[in-house]
Amino acid sequence: MSNKFKAHPWHGIAIGEEAPQVVTTFIEIVPTDTVKYEIDKESGYLKIDRPQKYSNVVPALYGFIPQTYCDVKIAEYAAQKSGKAVPKGDGDPLDICVLSERTITHGDILLQAIPIGGLRMIDKGEADDKIIAVLKGDEVYGSWKDISDCAETIVNRLKHYFLTYKNIPGSGNPTCEITHVYNRQEAYEVINRSREDYRNKFQQTL
Repeated sequence: MSNKFKAHPWHGIAIGEEAPQVVTTFIEIVPTDTVKYEIDKESGYLKIDRPQKYSNVVPALYGFIPQTYCDVKIAEYAAQKSGKAVPKGDGDPLDICVLSERTITHGDILLQAIPIGGLRMIDKGEADDKIIAVLKGDEVYGSWKDISDCAETIVNRLKHYFLTYKNIPGSGNPTCEITHVYNRQEAYEVINRSREDYRNKFQQTL
């Protein structure tokens, strides 16, 4: 009977037995989207968050890792590594960008991703890490093992997107900062901490 119902992408899908080396990923938006989609946390369906107001387009497949949560453990690590006061995580599942040479035309899909690093982002004082990964089996990016394998131009493109996608032109008030670009081992630590935050938040309620 359970097979007749759609699993909730955040809570009902396993991260995978090989995590954090390989993680199941739910993709919300792709580079061709002119609308920002995100998961509706209550229903599990994809919803429109907002039209993309400006010229920014996400430069990679973008979504989250199921059964993760950014809370106390993520904030502690961000504070430890950045030297800044980071009181909490952003209260969302852990974000992930997945690089692939293939054109994937829509979100609302699952894929297997190999983390190679990440961006330590702080948004309005909250930890909001972005894991950088490659699509498992990808002919171009699939052999990359660490962020050091990634061209600096690709990392800069990701940084530019996240530093500007919320900004209103002319406002002069950026809300985000990226304190570090980190390697695979730190990405593993972030993923593991987000899993611990998830268990602490939801293990008594689900």
